[in-house]
This record gives sequence, structure tokens and C-alpha cells, in this order.
Amino acid sequence: MPYALGIDVGGTFTDAVASDGAGRIVSAKTPTTPPNREAGVMRAIEDLAAELGVGVGELLSRTDYIAHGTTASINALVQGTVADVGLIATKGHRDSIYIMNAEGRTLGRSAHEIQDTLRQRKPAPLIPKYRALEVTERIDHAGKILVPLDEDEVRRVAQSLVDQGVEAIAVCLLWSFKNGVHERRVRELIHEIAPDLYVTLSSEVSPRIREFARTSTTIMNAQVGPRLRTYLLPLQEQLERSGLKGPLLVMQSEGGTITADRAPEHAITTVGSVLSGGVIGGMRLAEQLGHRNVITTDVGGTTFLAGLIVDGEPVMAPGSIVNQFPINAATIRVHTIGSGGGALASVDAGGNLRLGPQSAEAVPGPACYGNGGTRPTNTDANLVLGILSERGLLGGRKPLRMDLARQAIREHVAEPLGLTVEQAAIAIHEVQNAQAGDLLRRAVVQAGYDPRDFVAYAFGGAGPAHCAGYCHDLGVSEVVVPLGPVASAFSAYGLAASDVVLSAELSDPSSFPVDPTVLESHYARLEADLRRALDRQKVKFHDVTVQREVDLRYSMQVTELATAVPDTEFTEHTGEEILQRFEEQYERINGSGAGYREAGVQAITYRVRAKASLGFPVALPEVAPAESPDPAEALLGERSVCLDSRIGFVPTPVYDYARLRAGHELVGPAIVDVPTTVVVVPAGVTGRVDRLGNLVLRYT
Repeated sequence: MPYALGIDVGGTFTDAVASDGAGRIVSAKTPTTPPNREAGVMRAIEDLAAELGVGVGELLSRTDYIAHGTTASINALVQGTVADVGLIATKGHRDSIYIMNAEGRTLGRSAHEIQDTLRQRKPAPLIPKYRALEVTERIDHAGKILVPLDEDEVRRVAQSLVDQGVEAIAVCLLWSFKNGVHERRVRELIHEIAPDLYVTLSSEVSPRIREFARTSTTIMNAQVGPRLRTYLLPLQEQLERSGLKGPLLVMQSEGGTITADRAPEHAITTVGSVLSGGVIGGMRLAEQLGHRNVITTDVGGTTFLAGLIVDGEPVMAPGSIVNQFPINAATIRVHTIGSGGGALASVDAGGNLRLGPQSAEAVPGPACYGNGGTRPTNTDANLVLGILSERGLLGGRKPLRMDLARQAIREHVAEPLGLTVEQAAIAIHEVQNAQAGDLLRRAVVQAGYDPRDFVAYAFGGAGPAHCAGYCHDLGVSEVVVPLGPVASAFSAYGLAASDVVLSAELSDPSSFPVDPTVLESHYARLEADLRRALDRQKVKFHDVTVQREVDLRYSMQVTELATAVPDTEFTEHTGEEILQRFEEQYERINGSGAGYREAGVQAITYRVRAKASLGFPVALPEVAPAESPDPAEALLGERSVCLDSRIGFVPTPVYDYARLRAGHELVGPAIVDVPTTVVVVPAGVTGRVDRLGNLVLRYT
């Protein structure tokens, strides 16, 4: 029987899921093992094999594919552990990366930070100026060569960078997105000098107008590409030596996978890979439950992540920002804050309780792990409050130390604030819920939607413990906690259930609507590029679907909206149909009557996304029905738990999730113990187990 595996390497834990395609799904959770994260991956596979009752070699030999989400790229960028990169730019244009389009002080900043002009700072440059060199060439806005490439100068510049010991070179020439011939020749000349050097071209990585964003994307791709290659290729070789026959696939920011041997070439597309798995898992679960609009909430060890699914599809963004630098890579729009289970609690100079963004991560971890951590975290607070059992996590393999948790909270929070340890713990718990709830509200409302039209899904190691709290004031109709066989490995389930997704784009700024023959030409070119890219994946596809879109804006505005383009023959009416879609979307976000077509509309970038199904069924199986709504057969006992600062500690029934059946009903306060997490059902909330084993929470 074949298998599909999903492996999600987070900052604290590595989650894994295996599905046999016939209704059996098992999951595993092991600590992440930095810096050698592949050790944690192999350990998770060993645990999956044990759950299935087979050897690792047998499991891998029968695995159709492994879909892998990795933090390697994003961690490298955030922490600065990147390759030394050189830049080759058109003469007179190398400084675009330092000028930053006059927006470097505000990119990626909150409204509060933007208003605080005295404290605004540009980030440290991506590369030092002595590694940013120029060559003579010029292509105009139409793609016509005005000044030929000076190849002797390219050789001298390339040799200079090689002599400096760079590990990669980024090439970003002016207007290369219209004609990449000079960039391709530069790569050939570099490889004459250093055949194995990693070289990335802006015309391949980011063929969009706007020089600064295109250059920053290309440089960051070069910074993480070599590191990703040194991580993925040995991992792939180790898996193959252990028996893997199918491909190793890597999740990308836009919610689909790419083969591991191609991923380093497009490393920047993997920056949000671990953020996408939960949203894709939510989309698959929503298909089974019949939900069209979903807010996905994933509380891991380090971060709180929120994504939106609207009309059955994830809400996308054309790019993202890391360290105040833009990245031109389509991505599932995921909102994030550093407020996970390992978020560090502290008291600032003004006597205010802070939670995050710093995290205890996997090493040393929360104080209660007993691995040397001394600062209190959200996990320590939940242990003191009785939400977590001292028996610990991972089915008892990760015992928790109450004495260390209390000591950390006492020293760093309780005594500075004049509180008892218990009062400090409930304050930490409530700050976590408030921060998460605030992020959710912004994520939904700022996207132009009403939270009352959505269902919330809560997963991750700490999500089920907090979801009833952070969703309380949001107004959602219900909160679904995926349990059953995936429990807190839900993001890994999303990876296993993902498709291969590739995209291609080109910029051609012009007034819109354009002649139908122009649309036909652009999309024919992009779709041909995607067909060739899919062929290079060397993966058998079940079927392929194609989505077209174009980035439109009103004249004189600086931001665009990605607008769906119909998958039909282009006629003189097509432009009007696209304009209507653009205006409906614009007014949904900015308010009725905000649009003004009389100002003119411009098309900037055309895009095609191909989704190729791997054809492996990874649907969640149904669970056995209960004989009655009474969950007494799943009762483990009770423990003293504090879920509300106004009530304090109360005896609270504790249920074993493995014994819960479809139709069982819980009335809060209650706790559901899962080997890798807990579900909190506060007073005023009821929970009902659905046909897939999920616990559905409703406010009474």
C-alpha cells in the first residue's frame, strides 16, 4: 500500500503525518534538532513507521512522495546566517538597493512605528557596497538593446567577486524583465570563471517592474539558495539511502510544492513554506466539512499564524516583506506575530507585561522543559494554571517541571508586578489570547471581510489551548479544533495534502483594457513557460488546472490588486469583465463608491498559476459514532484548572481525546488531553465531536 508523507519542521517541534490513501492517517511530533534539522526529520519518520508497524525502509520504499515544509530560508534571512553574495547591476543603478525607493524606513512597519518618525531607521543593507558592482549595458522599456553588453567588463567584475570569496552572485540589470538576454549572457560568462558558483537572475526569479523590489528579491534568493541546497540535497540523499523511491517535495509560499532538486534555484519561494501548510490543511478540511470561509489559526512554539480561506481558496498576496526588504514572490497571505507557546514573558521598564516576540524555541525551550531555560513562557503559565498536566507532552515523553515553571514566573513576572505566581500566570494566558484576538480581527477586517461570515480552525501545539479565548470576541459562528489522527500535526497534514504549484509572470505596464490579442499573447507565453517548468519537475501529475490574473490599479496609485482573468477565449468584452472584477474587489476593501474608473486603469503585471494534483487521496477518515452525547466513557478524571481570573481555580473534568466519538458533547469548563496538546473548553462554551473527530466549539 502506498503512502504520502508531510513533514513540517518548525522552530520548536518537527511534525509529521503519513497517509495510506485508504483512510488511515498517523502523526508524530518530535523536537526540532537545530542546527542539524535533518536528524529531527529522520526521527519523525521513525516514529511514523513505528505507528504504522513497519520499518523505516519499508515505509520509505512505499512512499509516493514526501512534502516538506522548512524554516531554513526564513530563518537564514531573519537571523542573517546567509551566503556572502555579490551583485552585478547596470552601470549607474547599483545604488537602488541602498536608496530603497525612499521607503526603506517604513516597509513592513506597523502604523504606530510609521508615525514615530524620530525612531525610524533604514535596515542594514543586504550586501556591502564593495560587493555591488556595475557593468555597461542598456535595454530600454520595450526590450530593445540600446547599448550592447561589455563582456570583457563582465569578466573583470565577475573575477573580482570570485576573488572576494562570494558564495553566490545576483544579476539584476535594468529592464531585464522585458528582455533577459544580457542577464543570461552574464551568467554564462560567470560560469566560464567559476562553473559551480550559484548564480541567480532577476529575469527568472522576479520578472516584474520596479527595480528596488526586483533587486532585493534577487539578492535574497542568492543569499538563501546555497544554504537551502546544502540542507535539502543531503537530506534527499539520506532519504534515498534509507529507501525513498518517490520525490522529496518542498512547500512554497504560494501553497504548493516544488521538487527538492529545483527548490534551491527558486529558494525565495520557500520563505513562507511552513506558514502555508496549515492554510492548505484548512482548505482540505473545509472541503470535507462544507465550509467556504475559514480563518486558520496556528499557534506553534514560536509564532501565532493566521490565514484566510474565502470561497474555498486561500487569500493570496503578490509578495511579502522580510527585514524591511520586499520579496516579489506570490504567497498565501499569512499574518504572524511572535506569540506562540514558547513566547517569552517579561516586564518592560514601564511595568507592562510583554509576551514575545522573542521565543525560547526548541533549545533551551520553556523553563518547565528542564533544558536550561530560565525565562517564563506561555507554556510555563499554562502548566501553572493546570491547563497542561505535569505528565507533559508527547505522550509523557516530555515531562514538565512545575517547580521550574513557578520559579521562572515568580522571578521575571510575579515579583516585578507585585502578583502571586498564579495571578501572573493567568495574566500571561490572557495577554496571549488578547494579542492573538487582535491580530485575527485586523487580518479579517483589513481584508474587507466580516468575521461573522467565517468559521475559525485552531491547530498547532498551543492553538487548541487558547482558541476559545482568542476567538471569543471575533464573532465567528464556531471554532473547529482538528483532532482525530492529525491533532497538533495539522500543518504536516496540509503538506501531505498539497499539490505542486508553479507560477509565471511578466510585467507590461499599459492602460487597461488592452487589445484582446495582447492578452492572448501574454497568457500563451506564460502558459508555455509553465508547461516546460512542470515537465522539469519529473513528477507524475493526476491533472493540471491553470488560473490567470492581472495586477491592476487606478492611474497615479502605487499599489495594485491581483484580479482574476477568465479562462475563456479573449474577446472585446473580456477587458470589461476584468475591470468589473477589479472594481468589485477594490470597493470591498476600500468601501462602496471608492472606485473611480474615470481616472483610468493600468495593467502592470500578468500572471499564471498552474496547480498540478498528485492524485493521492489524503482525506481525513470518519470516526465511530457515540451511543449517546454523554462523554463519560472518555473521562480521565479531573484536575484543578484556572481559565478565568475572576473565578480562579475550579475542579475541571479532563477527557481523553482518543476515546471521544462522533456525537459526544462537552460542556465547559472542560479539558481534552491530547498527547501533543490540550483543548480548553471554558465556561460558557460547548464542544461537540463531529464525524471526523474534530471538536467543534460554540459559544452559549
